[in-house]
Amino acid sequence: MAALRRHEQARAAKEVGVEDLVFLGHPDGRVVADLALRRDLSRVIRQVRPTLVIGQSPEMNLARIYASHPDHVATGQALLAAVYPDSRNPFAHVELAEEGLEPWAVEEVWLTGGTGPERAVDVTDQVERKLRALMAHESQHPDPAATQERIRAWMLATARAAGLAEGRSAEPFQVVDVR
Repeated sequence: MAALRRHEQARAAKEVGVEDLVFLGHPDGRVVADLALRRDLSRVIRQVRPTLVIGQSPEMNLARIYASHPDHVATGQALLAAVYPDSRNPFAHVELAEEGLEPWAVEEVWLTGGTGPERAVDVTDQVERKLRALMAHESQHPDPAATQERIRAWMLATARAAGLAEGRSAEPFQVVDVR
């Protein structure tokens, strides 16, 4: 299963122009927000040195249960801890300093799938690209047409709620300032 999921993720990433992927190797269906995952995410943050990180919300969203897969929620929890305080803290994960990775402070995190206040980003011109990327995860969509219909409806509703013109699509993000 791990090899299949890596293959699907590589195909999905290609659809949206991402070529540099890092697979952390945590087992599918058993991801936990533990120190090992926090360290692994902190390592990537210190290597890449981003100012913005986009990730999954650590909150369960019962209104959009598909956004609340346990692996995604655990990853969101570990990601926020990796952003603050771990990746910026020289005393967190000392093995990273031994690897020559200096602390790095991310300035902002955009979370998706949660219940918090939202910033809507108009993605109308990218809807088909997003759907192709999602559909690359063939093993996870028993009913691809229903999944696409649900995603389109969510994006249209997000745009309407944000006051965008009729027919526009948007992605919602909760913005966390960690400066």
